[in-house]
Amino acid sequence: MEQNLPIRDIYAREILDSRGIPTLETEVLAGEDIVGTAAVPAEAYAGKYEATELRDGDERYDGKGVEQAVENVNSLIAPALIGMNVFDQEGIDRALIKADGTRDKSGLGANAILGVSMAAVHTAAAALKMPLYRYLGGVRAAKIPVPVMNVMGGGTHGSPGMDIQEYMIMPAGGHTFREMLRMCAEVYHQLGNLLRERGMSAAVGDEGGFAQNTGNVREVLRMIRDGVERAGLSLGRDIQIALDLAASQLYDSGRGLYVFPCESRQTGREITRSTEEMTDWLEGLASEFPICAVIDPLDQDDWTGWQKMTERLGKRIQLAGDSLFATNTERLKLGIDSGAANGILIKVGQAGTLTEAFGAIRMAQNAGYQVIISQGAGETEDTTIADMAVAFNAEMIRTGAPCRSERVAKYNRLLRIEESLEREKMSAMVKENITVHPHG
Repeated sequence: MEQNLPIRDIYAREILDSRGIPTLETEVLAGEDIVGTAAVPAEAYAGKYEATELRDGDERYDGKGVEQAVENVNSLIAPALIGMNVFDQEGIDRALIKADGTRDKSGLGANAILGVSMAAVHTAAAALKMPLYRYLGGVRAAKIPVPVMNVMGGGTHGSPGMDIQEYMIMPAGGHTFREMLRMCAEVYHQLGNLLRERGMSAAVGDEGGFAQNTGNVREVLRMIRDGVERAGLSLGRDIQIALDLAASQLYDSGRGLYVFPCESRQTGREITRSTEEMTDWLEGLASEFPICAVIDPLDQDDWTGWQKMTERLGKRIQLAGDSLFATNTERLKLGIDSGAANGILIKVGQAGTLTEAFGAIRMAQNAGYQVIISQGAGETEDTTIADMAVAFNAEMIRTGAPCRSERVAKYNRLLRIEESLEREKMSAMVKENITVHPHG
């Protein structure tokens, strides 16, 4: 095994993500001809503690072009990293952070930095002829995560007629990944059929979930229940529900209240909830429906509220921080020390480098927090997060609906990884049998 393989060149280009918005694709060349390629995910809404994407702000693509970020890779980052050992991921990421020189990666752009970080690890895995999950996780990479699948989308990801950003389903109980994927996909399609039969729209949002125009949360949950039953499954026994409230987008800091505009329009009166009322409301929903996880149920700065909600609901529901933690170990440590949340979303784009994302995963797991590896709102065919989830034995992965190629690519990658793990297990059993019984 070659332990020192120098980077020879780095190149980035502007491509489009799943929303038709520019992002970066980056290539890292090491040795004579080993190339790793990665495409950077993007967000529709970025919390204030996340690493900063660099956008051009000119007339192209309504200001969302990334030509400057591309130029930063090709003219500034490449010279700083050429000659470094491609197997030294931590060293590469430290060099990227140093070259940027800012706390939030706004100097060169988190998207510029992340593209290089991701492409480098693909090059390293290719050089060793290893699948990425095995390169990152070694022999401990042995578990496929449970899919947390978007079926109805609102907020910035779906319909402006729904307050809650994502309604998701996930299988209950132990199944193979291919069986879990089948169950969720069948529910998704039956839900689509149900919507069409009722004269409702089956149009989908950014992440493939059906986009509706209702502020009635219980109505949506009942529709999901009906879709589960039409798929021949039972809500609670076979399928559970997860919600992403993206509550920072609902929070009115001036009033200290969470404002629900869609529910307000539907009821004809303004609907607001205090932190305590949010906890009461979620507890009521969870008593009526099998809600097992809620992402960002409170604002990213409502630490006291998070702590109290975790004390009250944390034994029944996974309360996962997305904007709260921003895949940042400093913020995660605050949560662990204060007893805020019991789970974390990991988004590589929030951190800006893989090393920082890996550090957040390890810290969360050591503290007993459940880990959800998550997509971005703007995705590509890149499947890095699927391998990451397996490499770190993450409990769950959130990568959207079984709809739209950029979402399905991650599911299909996990199907292939599951087959590889099964072959490895079978091969190990055969070898063990031969060793113990050499004469049959």
